Amino acid sequence: MVIPSGDEAAPPNRESKTGLERFLNSVERVGNKVPHPAVIFVLLIAFVVVLSHVFYALGASVTYEAIDPETHAVATTTTYAQSLLTADGVRFMYENVVQNFMNFNAVGVIIVAMLGVGVADSSGLVTALIKKLVHIAPRKALTYILVFVGIVSSIAADAGYLVLVPLGAAAFLSIGRHPLAGLAASFAGVASVFAVNILIKPLDGILVGITNDAIHLMNPQLSVDLTANFWFSTASVLMLTVVVGVVTEKIVEPRLGPYGGETPALESEGMTAAESRGLKLAGLATLAVLAVFALLSIPEGAPLRNPETGALIGDSPFMSGLIVLVTFIFLAAGLGYGFGAKTITSITDVTSAMEKAVAGLGGLIFLLFVISQFVAYFTYTNIATLAAVEVGDFLADAGLGALPLLIGFVLVVVALDLIMTGAIPKWAIFAPVFVPLLMRLGVEPEAVLAAYRVGDSPMNSVTPLNAYFALIVTFSAKYQKDAGVGTLVALMLPYVAVVTVAWIILLVVWQVAGLPWGF
Repeated sequence: MVIPSGDEAAPPNRESKTGLERFLNSVERVGNKVPHPAVIFVLLIAFVVVLSHVFYALGASVTYEAIDPETHAVATTTTYAQSLLTADGVRFMYENVVQNFMNFNAVGVIIVAMLGVGVADSSGLVTALIKKLVHIAPRKALTYILVFVGIVSSIAADAGYLVLVPLGAAAFLSIGRHPLAGLAASFAGVASVFAVNILIKPLDGILVGITNDAIHLMNPQLSVDLTANFWFSTASVLMLTVVVGVVTEKIVEPRLGPYGGETPALESEGMTAAESRGLKLAGLATLAVLAVFALLSIPEGAPLRNPETGALIGDSPFMSGLIVLVTFIFLAAGLGYGFGAKTITSITDVTSAMEKAVAGLGGLIFLLFVISQFVAYFTYTNIATLAAVEVGDFLADAGLGALPLLIGFVLVVVALDLIMTGAIPKWAIFAPVFVPLLMRLGVEPEAVLAAYRVGDSPMNSVTPLNAYFALIVTFSAKYQKDAGVGTLVALMLPYVAVVTVAWIILLVVWQVAGLPWGF
């Protein structure tokens, strides 16, 4: 009997049993009836063009203090709404089409990463790793392992989106669980808990630098370190690993029901001789790559250290280019596995794997082209900045107490993350307002930074302005032919709601109990 593939499979059972399921099913149906995402963003571009001119005609502007992340200078800035229908706006749209696309970092990151991932996938390494993971990991722990690794993967910038999310789907599928549940769990770990980690990552250095600049507006003698939120971040990672795992197993997976597509059976309980040999060579190749990069980064004066400060962690070439390290690791591991398992026999096999991986990105690259234009136009209009400053000022002037203000600040950041996804631009605007304000109310600056981390992450998994949202929709369509924006939003909404509430509760408990935020 031939089992239909994921593209041909009947849609999963969607019979509603609870009000939540009915709501999520409605979200999915409505979301999937909207036009192709490229069409949606074209319509959004038209809307932004008109809205920008309305704000421009009304003379909309805001005056605020902002911190330049590069110079650390605090300056009073007045930002005006800019119209895309003026002569300058039309020139901007006409002259910058190519540059807008080139400036959209996700495009280059995806292509570079897929060169290595494509070789690893074609060689059979990914399948072997899944088989090994399923064999050694307790079945009940698989969800939590994927979520934890997804959260920690933010140390390697965007690698989690490109590698772990499809790996999570494949791992679930390999043991007969719904692949979209594995995809959702991994995506939630990577995106909705992005701002914290048990390790120091590049984003921390920038956020702490902006925080210190804001602190110095009130107390020039006080500063916080890179580890200012270490204890809170560690507790967040551990707690949210459990929270995301429970949401997956108690809400998301039951709603999806049994998977109707083909489930590949594991050929044996153990590894074949070829697979074992391949994995051994893959491990050796990975160690070789790590050794080379260690020589380029660890010694004093190494080229991948910051040439001015000598720093390796934080602001350094090593941290800025981690996606290159990830690519080389997958390329080397894929080659090692392929030659060891005899699935790669020539350089032609390697180049063909790379070509296949990049060729498969055609539709996604087109969509990212359209999204890049929207993001550039939306940024040009300054609408997001106007909204952020106005909402921030309203909250600051509301006369709330310290704890309500801290919670309100989190909710404002959560809401604004739908239209202003960058963690750094928002913090550059909010830090000089809320850090001194809450310090005057007796709140430590570390607590304000922790609150910002809480607010900046959850919405990342449902906003179409996330540069990788379209990529995850593409991954979803591999297992459900009619999957679209609505499918992914319906999958991720339970995570957004539960993670936001649980994380705010942790923040409040931490603040009320007076626990140390870091060291």
